[in-house]
Amino acid sequence: MGNYIHFTEEQKYRANNVDLIDFLYRQGEKLIASGREKRLESDRSITVRGNEWYDHSKERGGYAIDFVKDFYNLSFPDAVILLLGGEQGIEYTPAKKKRQEEPKPFKLPDAHSDMRRVYAYLVKTRKIDRDVVSFFAKEKLLYESCEKSKDGNKKYHNAVFVGLDEKGVPRHAHKRGLYTKGISFKGNVDGCNPAYSFHYIGSSDRLYVFEAPIDLLSYITLQPQDWQAHSYVALCGVGSQSMMKMLELNLHLKEVTLCLDNDEAGHKASERLKNQLKESEYRCSLLMSQGKDWNDDLISSQQVQGGFEMRMA
Repeated sequence: MGNYIHFTEEQKYRANNVDLIDFLYRQGEKLIASGREKRLESDRSITVRGNEWYDHSKERGGYAIDFVKDFYNLSFPDAVILLLGGEQGIEYTPAKKKRQEEPKPFKLPDAHSDMRRVYAYLVKTRKIDRDVVSFFAKEKLLYESCEKSKDGNKKYHNAVFVGLDEKGVPRHAHKRGLYTKGISFKGNVDGCNPAYSFHYIGSSDRLYVFEAPIDLLSYITLQPQDWQAHSYVALCGVGSQSMMKMLELNLHLKEVTLCLDNDEAGHKASERLKNQLKESEYRCSLLMSQGKDWNDDLISSQQVQGGFEMRMA
Protein backbone atom coordinates (compact mmCIF):
# COMPACT_ATOMS: atom_id res chain seq x y z
CA MET A 1 0.00 0.00 0.00
CA GLY A 2 1.35 3.44 -0.91
CA ASN A 3 2.08 6.18 1.57
CA TYR A 4 -0.92 8.22 2.68
CA ILE A 5 -0.74 11.85 1.58
CA HIS A 6 -2.79 14.38 3.47
CA PHE A 7 -4.11 17.43 1.65
CA THR A 8 -5.70 20.34 3.41
CA GLU A 9 -9.19 21.41 2.37
CA GLU A 10 -7.62 24.55 0.94
CA GLN A 11 -5.26 22.48 -1.25
CA LYS A 12 -8.08 20.29 -2.51
CA TYR A 13 -10.17 23.37 -3.21
CA ARG A 14 -7.35 24.97 -5.24
CA ALA A 15 -6.73 21.77 -7.20
CA ASN A 16 -10.40 21.34 -8.03
CA ASN A 17 -10.63 24.94 -9.25
CA VAL A 18 -7.71 24.85 -11.70
CA ASP A 19 -8.66 26.16 -15.13
CA LEU A 20 -8.65 23.02 -17.26
CA ILE A 21 -8.06 24.86 -20.53
CA ASP A 22 -4.85 26.41 -19.17
CA PHE A 23 -3.86 23.07 -17.62
CA LEU A 24 -4.41 21.08 -20.83
CA TYR A 25 -2.52 23.55 -22.99
CA ARG A 26 0.45 23.21 -20.63
CA GLN A 27 0.19 19.42 -20.93
CA GLY A 28 0.55 19.77 -24.71
CA GLU A 29 -3.06 18.89 -25.50
CA LYS A 30 -4.76 20.42 -28.53
CA LEU A 31 -8.20 21.97 -28.01
CA ILE A 32 -10.92 22.90 -30.49
CA ALA A 33 -13.45 25.69 -30.02
CA SER A 34 -16.98 24.36 -29.41
CA GLY A 35 -19.33 27.24 -28.65
CA ARG A 36 -18.48 28.56 -25.18
CA GLU A 37 -16.44 25.44 -24.44
CA LYS A 38 -13.32 23.72 -25.75
CA ARG A 39 -13.28 20.16 -27.10
CA LEU A 40 -10.26 17.88 -26.84
CA GLU A 41 -8.84 17.01 -30.24
CA SER A 42 -7.66 13.63 -28.91
CA ASP A 43 -11.13 12.75 -27.59
CA ARG A 44 -13.83 14.94 -29.09
CA SER A 45 -16.50 13.57 -26.79
CA ILE A 46 -14.94 15.59 -23.92
CA THR A 47 -15.60 19.32 -23.50
CA VAL A 48 -14.07 21.64 -20.89
CA ARG A 49 -14.99 25.09 -19.63
CA GLY A 50 -13.24 26.73 -16.67
CA ASN A 51 -12.68 24.03 -14.06
CA GLU A 52 -15.55 21.86 -15.36
CA TRP A 53 -15.58 19.01 -17.88
CA TYR A 54 -18.13 16.69 -19.44
CA ASP A 55 -17.69 13.42 -21.33
CA HIS A 56 -20.64 13.27 -23.73
CA SER A 57 -19.95 9.64 -24.66
CA LYS A 58 -20.20 8.52 -21.01
CA GLU A 59 -22.73 11.21 -20.02
CA ARG A 60 -20.84 12.28 -16.91
CA GLY A 61 -18.51 15.05 -15.84
CA GLY A 62 -17.33 17.11 -12.89
CA TYR A 63 -14.41 19.24 -11.79
CA ALA A 64 -10.64 19.31 -12.29
CA ILE A 65 -9.54 16.52 -9.91
CA ASP A 66 -11.93 13.92 -11.33
CA PHE A 67 -10.95 14.93 -14.87
CA VAL A 68 -7.23 14.42 -14.24
CA LYS A 69 -7.90 11.11 -12.47
CA ASP A 70 -9.95 9.81 -15.40
CA PHE A 71 -8.10 11.29 -18.34
CA TYR A 72 -4.57 10.53 -17.13
CA ASN A 73 -5.49 7.39 -15.14
CA LEU A 74 -4.04 8.77 -11.89
CA SER A 75 -4.82 8.20 -8.23
CA PHE A 76 -6.47 10.99 -6.23
CA PRO A 77 -3.16 12.07 -4.58
CA ASP A 78 -1.26 12.06 -7.89
CA ALA A 79 -4.02 14.05 -9.57
CA VAL A 80 -3.97 16.70 -6.82
CA ILE A 81 -0.16 16.89 -6.93
CA LEU A 82 -0.21 17.36 -10.70
CA LEU A 83 -2.85 20.09 -10.49
CA LEU A 84 -0.94 21.87 -7.73
CA GLY A 85 2.28 21.83 -9.73
CA GLY A 86 4.07 19.02 -7.91
CA GLU A 87 7.37 19.67 -6.17
CA GLN A 88 8.32 22.50 -8.51
CA GLY A 89 5.74 24.74 -6.93
CA ILE A 90 4.10 25.64 -10.23
CA GLU A 91 0.46 26.47 -9.79
CA TYR A 92 -1.97 26.40 -12.69
CA THR A 93 -4.33 29.28 -13.24
CA PRO A 94 -7.51 29.02 -11.16
CA ALA A 95 -10.75 29.14 -13.10
CA LYS A 96 -12.62 32.40 -12.82
CA LYS A 97 -15.65 32.14 -10.63
CA LYS A 98 -18.68 31.96 -12.85
CA ARG A 99 -21.38 34.46 -12.35
CA GLN A 100 -24.72 32.81 -11.74
CA GLU A 101 -26.14 33.10 -15.22
CA GLU A 102 -29.85 32.95 -15.83
CA PRO A 103 -30.55 30.21 -18.37
CA LYS A 104 -31.30 31.76 -21.73
CA PRO A 105 -34.78 31.06 -23.10
CA PHE A 106 -34.71 29.04 -26.30
CA LYS A 107 -35.28 31.04 -29.47
CA LEU A 108 -34.83 30.02 -33.07
CA PRO A 109 -32.31 32.18 -34.98
CA ASP A 110 -33.90 34.67 -37.35
CA ALA A 111 -34.51 33.23 -40.81
CA HIS A 112 -32.83 34.66 -43.90
CA SER A 113 -34.97 35.73 -46.84
CA ASP A 114 -33.99 32.66 -48.90
CA MET A 115 -32.17 29.31 -48.65
CA ARG A 116 -29.79 29.75 -51.55
CA ARG A 117 -26.65 29.16 -49.46
CA VAL A 118 -28.18 26.16 -47.67
CA TYR A 119 -28.94 24.46 -50.99
CA ALA A 120 -25.49 25.31 -52.38
CA TYR A 121 -23.74 23.92 -49.31
CA LEU A 122 -25.81 20.79 -48.74
CA VAL A 123 -26.40 19.82 -52.38
CA LYS A 124 -23.21 20.96 -54.13
CA THR A 125 -20.63 20.64 -51.36
CA ARG A 126 -22.10 17.85 -49.23
CA LYS A 127 -23.71 16.03 -52.19
CA ILE A 128 -27.06 15.53 -50.41
CA ASP A 129 -30.02 14.93 -52.71
CA ARG A 130 -31.91 18.14 -53.50
CA ASP A 131 -35.29 16.47 -52.98
CA VAL A 132 -34.22 15.36 -49.48
CA VAL A 133 -33.17 18.91 -48.60
CA SER A 134 -36.45 20.26 -49.99
CA PHE A 135 -38.49 17.75 -48.00
CA PHE A 136 -37.05 18.85 -44.66
CA ALA A 137 -37.26 22.52 -45.65
CA LYS A 138 -40.98 22.14 -46.46
CA GLU A 139 -41.51 20.41 -43.11
CA LYS A 140 -39.95 23.53 -41.49
CA LEU A 141 -37.19 21.38 -40.00
CA LEU A 142 -34.43 23.09 -42.00
CA TYR A 143 -33.84 26.72 -42.95
CA GLU A 144 -31.11 29.33 -43.41
CA SER A 145 -30.31 31.94 -40.77
CA CYS A 146 -28.34 35.15 -41.09
CA GLU A 147 -26.87 36.40 -37.82
CA LYS A 148 -24.65 39.33 -36.92
CA SER A 149 -21.36 38.92 -35.08
CA LYS A 150 -21.13 40.24 -31.52
CA ASP A 151 -19.51 43.48 -32.71
CA GLY A 152 -22.15 43.82 -35.43
CA ASN A 153 -19.59 44.14 -38.22
CA LYS A 154 -20.10 40.75 -39.86
CA LYS A 155 -22.97 38.50 -40.86
CA TYR A 156 -22.88 34.74 -40.67
CA HIS A 157 -25.13 32.36 -42.59
CA ASN A 158 -25.97 28.98 -41.04
CA ALA A 159 -28.06 25.94 -41.86
CA VAL A 160 -30.47 25.51 -38.93
CA PHE A 161 -31.75 22.01 -38.19
CA VAL A 162 -34.89 22.26 -36.04
CA GLY A 163 -36.18 19.76 -33.49
CA LEU A 164 -39.90 19.83 -32.63
CA ASP A 165 -41.65 18.45 -29.55
CA GLU A 166 -44.72 16.21 -29.64
CA LYS A 167 -46.97 19.26 -30.13
CA GLY A 168 -44.95 20.57 -33.07
CA VAL A 169 -43.30 23.36 -31.05
CA PRO A 170 -39.58 24.04 -31.77
CA ARG A 171 -37.48 23.00 -28.76
CA HIS A 172 -34.06 22.44 -30.30
CA ALA A 173 -31.89 23.89 -33.08
CA HIS A 174 -28.48 22.85 -34.36
CA LYS A 175 -26.52 25.35 -36.46
CA ARG A 176 -23.96 24.52 -39.12
CA GLY A 177 -21.91 27.26 -40.78
CA LEU A 178 -22.25 27.47 -44.57
CA TYR A 179 -18.62 28.28 -45.29
CA THR A 180 -16.32 25.88 -47.10
CA LYS A 181 -12.96 27.40 -46.12
CA GLY A 182 -11.41 26.65 -42.73
CA ILE A 183 -13.31 25.04 -39.86
CA SER A 184 -16.96 26.05 -40.08
CA PHE A 185 -19.05 26.67 -36.96
CA LYS A 186 -21.36 24.01 -35.62
CA GLY A 187 -23.23 23.89 -32.34
CA ASN A 188 -26.59 23.87 -30.61
CA VAL A 189 -28.54 27.05 -29.93
CA ASP A 190 -28.53 28.25 -26.30
CA GLY A 191 -31.44 27.06 -24.21
CA CYS A 192 -32.48 24.16 -26.42
CA ASN A 193 -33.81 20.91 -24.98
CA PRO A 194 -31.49 17.97 -25.89
CA ALA A 195 -34.44 15.55 -25.81
CA TYR A 196 -35.90 17.10 -29.00
CA SER A 197 -33.02 17.29 -31.46
CA PHE A 198 -33.48 17.10 -35.26
CA HIS A 199 -35.63 14.07 -36.17
CA TYR A 200 -38.28 12.60 -38.46
CA ILE A 201 -40.97 10.06 -37.50
CA GLY A 202 -42.13 7.40 -39.96
CA SER A 203 -44.62 4.55 -39.72
CA SER A 204 -42.31 1.50 -39.56
CA ASP A 205 -40.88 0.05 -36.34
CA ARG A 206 -37.29 1.06 -37.16
CA LEU A 207 -35.34 4.06 -35.82
CA TYR A 208 -31.98 5.11 -37.29
CA VAL A 209 -29.68 7.09 -34.96
CA PHE A 210 -26.91 9.48 -36.12
CA GLU A 211 -24.51 11.92 -34.49
CA ALA A 212 -25.18 14.89 -36.79
CA PRO A 213 -28.01 16.11 -39.05
CA ILE A 214 -25.78 16.07 -42.14
CA ASP A 215 -25.01 12.39 -41.51
CA LEU A 216 -28.75 11.69 -41.29
CA LEU A 217 -29.45 13.43 -44.62
CA SER A 218 -26.42 11.73 -46.21
CA TYR A 219 -27.66 8.28 -45.19
CA ILE A 220 -31.11 8.97 -46.66
CA THR A 221 -29.43 10.05 -49.91
CA LEU A 222 -27.46 6.78 -49.97
CA GLN A 223 -30.51 4.67 -49.10
CA PRO A 224 -33.49 6.54 -50.63
CA GLN A 225 -35.88 3.63 -51.17
CA ASP A 226 -38.98 4.05 -48.96
CA TRP A 227 -36.96 6.22 -46.59
CA GLN A 228 -40.03 8.12 -45.36
CA ALA A 229 -41.43 4.91 -43.87
CA HIS A 230 -38.69 4.86 -41.23
CA SER A 231 -37.76 7.18 -38.35
CA TYR A 232 -34.49 9.07 -37.90
CA VAL A 233 -32.85 11.14 -35.17
CA ALA A 234 -29.61 13.15 -35.04
CA LEU A 235 -28.28 13.26 -31.49
CA CYS A 236 -26.31 16.47 -32.21
CA GLY A 237 -23.58 14.84 -30.14
CA VAL A 238 -23.48 11.38 -28.58
CA GLY A 239 -25.92 11.76 -25.68
CA SER A 240 -28.94 9.44 -25.55
CA GLN A 241 -31.67 11.92 -24.54
CA SER A 242 -33.27 12.45 -27.94
CA MET A 243 -33.10 8.77 -28.89
CA MET A 244 -34.81 7.71 -25.68
CA LYS A 245 -37.42 10.49 -26.02
CA MET A 246 -38.25 9.28 -29.56
CA LEU A 247 -38.79 5.75 -28.23
CA GLU A 248 -40.83 7.01 -25.28
CA LEU A 249 -43.18 9.07 -27.46
CA ASN A 250 -43.49 6.65 -30.39
CA LEU A 251 -44.47 3.24 -29.10
CA HIS A 252 -44.47 1.68 -32.57
CA LEU A 253 -40.65 1.95 -32.64
CA LYS A 254 -39.19 -1.42 -31.63
CA GLU A 255 -35.85 -1.73 -33.44
CA VAL A 256 -32.96 0.74 -33.33
CA THR A 257 -30.06 0.92 -35.79
CA LEU A 258 -27.09 2.89 -34.45
CA CYS A 259 -25.26 4.72 -37.26
CA LEU A 260 -22.71 6.77 -35.30
CA ASP A 261 -19.31 7.88 -36.59
CA ASN A 262 -16.64 5.34 -37.46
CA ASP A 263 -14.07 6.66 -34.97
CA GLU A 264 -13.09 5.98 -31.36
CA ALA A 265 -15.68 8.34 -29.86
CA GLY A 266 -18.39 6.91 -32.09
CA HIS A 267 -17.46 3.33 -31.22
CA LYS A 268 -17.50 4.07 -27.49
CA ALA A 269 -20.85 5.85 -27.74
CA SER A 270 -22.35 3.04 -29.85
CA GLU A 271 -21.39 0.46 -27.25
CA ARG A 272 -22.89 2.57 -24.45
CA LEU A 273 -26.13 3.23 -26.35
CA LYS A 274 -26.43 -0.43 -27.37
CA ASN A 275 -26.21 -1.51 -23.72
CA GLN A 276 -28.76 1.12 -22.72
CA LEU A 277 -31.18 -0.09 -25.41
CA LYS A 278 -30.78 -3.73 -24.44
CA GLU A 279 -31.59 -2.85 -20.82
CA SER A 280 -34.80 -1.26 -22.12
CA GLU A 281 -35.48 -4.42 -24.20
CA TYR A 282 -35.21 -2.83 -27.65
CA ARG A 283 -33.74 -4.73 -30.57
CA CYS A 284 -30.51 -3.02 -31.58
CA SER A 285 -28.02 -3.31 -34.45
CA LEU A 286 -24.95 -1.32 -35.54
CA LEU A 287 -24.46 0.03 -39.07
CA MET A 288 -20.97 1.35 -39.76
CA SER A 289 -19.94 3.86 -42.41
CA GLN A 290 -16.89 2.95 -44.47
CA GLY A 291 -15.29 6.36 -43.97
CA LYS A 292 -15.39 8.42 -40.78
CA ASP A 293 -19.07 9.26 -41.26
CA TRP A 294 -21.97 8.92 -43.70
CA ASN A 295 -21.20 12.14 -45.55
CA ASP A 296 -17.68 10.86 -46.25
CA ASP A 297 -19.30 7.74 -47.73
CA LEU A 298 -21.74 9.80 -49.78
CA ILE A 299 -19.02 11.98 -51.29
CA SER A 300 -16.82 8.94 -51.97
CA SER A 301 -19.69 7.07 -53.64
CA GLN A 302 -20.02 9.84 -56.21
CA GLN A 303 -16.31 9.79 -56.98
CA VAL A 304 -15.94 6.08 -57.79
CA GLN A 305 -17.67 3.66 -60.10
CA GLY A 306 -19.70 0.75 -58.76
CA GLY A 307 -21.81 2.70 -56.26
CA PHE A 308 -21.94 2.18 -52.51
CA GLU A 309 -22.31 -1.03 -50.51
CA MET A 310 -23.73 -0.89 -46.98
CA ARG A 311 -22.09 -3.03 -44.29
CA MET A 312 -23.19 -3.99 -40.81
CA ALA A 313 -20.76 -3.58 -37.93
